[in-house]
Amino acid sequence: MSRMGNAIYEINAMETLAARDQWMNHIHPLVKFILTVSYIAVVVSFPKYDLSRLLAMAVYPIAGFLLAELSFGKCLRRLRVVLPLVCVVGLANPFFDRTAVWIGNVCVRAGVISMLTLMLKGIFAVLASYLLVATTTLEQICYALQLLHLPRIIVTQILLTGRYLTLLLAEVNRTTQAYALRAPNQKGVHYKVWGSLTGQLLLRSIDRANELYESMTLRGYTGDFGYLGAHMHMRSQDLVYLVIWCAVFAVVRRVPVILWVGRFITGV
Repeated sequence: MSRMGNAIYEINAMETLAARDQWMNHIHPLVKFILTVSYIAVVVSFPKYDLSRLLAMAVYPIAGFLLAELSFGKCLRRLRVVLPLVCVVGLANPFFDRTAVWIGNVCVRAGVISMLTLMLKGIFAVLASYLLVATTTLEQICYALQLLHLPRIIVTQILLTGRYLTLLLAEVNRTTQAYALRAPNQKGVHYKVWGSLTGQLLLRSIDRANELYESMTLRGYTGDFGYLGAHMHMRSQDLVYLVIWCAVFAVVRRVPVILWVGRFITGV
């Protein structure tokens, strides 16, 4: 399978995953969106040397993957490009921050601790975002954004971009396959035809956009969508789920849970 074909398959797989009949998928999308944003905000707020308390924030993605019955291995495979980029951000910290820090009887550089903290922040943020996308369809996310009174034009742009991304990738796949058939001895697309192929893809995209808008207008489009998540109502268990996790975030942010657990286990 080509790279474009693999990308289309992964997008369709994520949509199928988000549309499952599973407990986590039935939680109100606004609750899951607020929790994701709150979790990322709390994770980012930790000081750069507060590695021990940051580790306790792993409870949310771990519990979320277990409750949603998601495969952590497939998650790592789908994020194999994003996660290394997130981890690369902090690699220079040990060279710039050479302050000595004692952890028990071990002396390490403060830059190593800040590097690990920065990496964990990025990993936790990516995992929380993946958990949201894997349990909430794009229409439900747009419905949550609409409830938050985000400008309608932005919500519509997000919805149409996500919905028709597969069409654009399919068009790129057809274009590259046609080029490969006409130049069987070449590996990839020659740089001399990058401009012409990009121009053809732009013209085809404009034509497809005009056809799409005309079909939407004929079906009574007036600038607003009836989102598929609009039939979902806020239930008491959704509010309880939100309150419990917000309380957990607050406790973990203020209390050194990992240190307490370590002292309890070791008896020190």
